[in-house]
Amino acid sequence: MPTLVLLDDYQGVALQFAPWHELEGWDIRALREPHPDEDALVAALAEATAVVAMRERTPFPRRVLERLPRLGLLITTGAANAAIDVAAAVELGITVCGTRASASAAPELSWALLMSAVRDIPGQERALRDGRWQTGIGGELSGRTLGIVGLGKIGIRMSGYARAFGMEVLAWSENLTPERAADAGAEYVSKDELFARADIATLHLRLSDRTRGIIGRRELGALGPDGLLVNTARAGLVDTAALVTALESGVLGGAALDVFDEEPLPADHPLLAAPRTLLTPHIGYVTREQYAVFYRDALEDIRAWAAGSPLRVVSAG
Repeated sequence: MPTLVLLDDYQGVALQFAPWHELEGWDIRALREPHPDEDALVAALAEATAVVAMRERTPFPRRVLERLPRLGLLITTGAANAAIDVAAAVELGITVCGTRASASAAPELSWALLMSAVRDIPGQERALRDGRWQTGIGGELSGRTLGIVGLGKIGIRMSGYARAFGMEVLAWSENLTPERAADAGAEYVSKDELFARADIATLHLRLSDRTRGIIGRRELGALGPDGLLVNTARAGLVDTAALVTALESGVLGGAALDVFDEEPLPADHPLLAAPRTLLTPHIGYVTREQYAVFYRDALEDIRAWAAGSPLRVVSAG
C-alpha cells in the first residue's frame, strides 16, 4: 500500500482541506510535531511513497533524501522551496512538484503587522485587559514614507496599500529599475537612501547567498530611533544580532517580525525579550484560503504523478 505523509501539520487541519479519500488504497498520515533531528525525520518517513512538505518548515538536504529509498514524490506547498535539494532529488529519482499559492496572504499579514505596530494595538489591548486605559500614543501612516526592499509581487501589493493610506513609497533591490518602480507607484532609490528617508522599511526579498545579511547595523541605524522594520520574508535577510542590539540600545524604533533564524522560536531567543517588538509565528502564508489551495493542489499532484503525468514539476535549475 502506498503511503502519503503530510508533514508539519501544526494546526492539525491538513486532512480537512482536501478530499484525501479520493486516494483509494493509500495510507494517509498527517504529522503535527516538527522533528528534532534528521534521524527522527527519516524514521517518520521510512514508509513514505509521497510526502507533502509545508513550505520550508522541514529541510530535505541530500543526506536525508538518500535515506528515503521508498520516496518517489516530494511535494512542496508553493512553487519553490529552498529547503529541498531538488538536484539531489532528481538524481535519486524523486519527483519534486509544487502547488499554486495565494497572492494575498503574505502582503495582508505584512500590512497587518505594520499597522498594528504603528498604532501599538497589541500593547493597548494588553493594557486594557490589565485594567489600564490609554497607556500610549500611536502614530498615523498618512504622510509618512514606506521603503520597500524587494519590489516583486508582494512588494507591489505593499506599494498599493501604502499609497491608499497616503504614504510616499520608495523601493530598492539590486535588479530594480526606475521604470519598474514607477510602474508600481514607487520611487526608485539606492538602499542607503531608502533607509535614510523611510519611516518604515518592509522586506520582500528572496533569501540567497547574495541577500543573506543584507540588512545590518548600518541600515538599522539609518532607519533610526523612530523607524520600524517589518520582515515577513526571511530572517536571514537581517543580521539578527545587530537587530537585537539596535532595539536594546534604542537605535531602532521597533521591529515587526514573522520570520526567525530558528523556527519554532526557542523560548530563550533574545528577540522575545527585546523591546518594541511585534512577533508572529511565521503565519504570513497561514490562511484558510491558502491551505485550501495548497492541499487541493497537492492532491492533484499525487493523482497526476500516480498516473504517470506529474504536474507543476520543480526543476533542479
